[in-house]
Amino acid sequence: MAKIMSEETKYEFAKELGFAHKVKDGDWGNITTKEAGSLVKKAIEKAQNSMVQEERQ
Repeated sequence: MAKIMSEETKYEFAKELGFAHKVKDGDWGNITTKEAGSLVKKAIEKAQNSMVQEERQ
């Protein structure tokens, strides 16, 4: 399975969303389903924003 996001990117999103302390050891099993959903939502928003900016160029 191909990696969609780097660990660094996921960690940055976790920091922005306030649960980086749960994943600082690299164990993503420590986050809740809600937190995982928030992370996915953040990634989708960032991808959409990036696509919009590319269209404007």
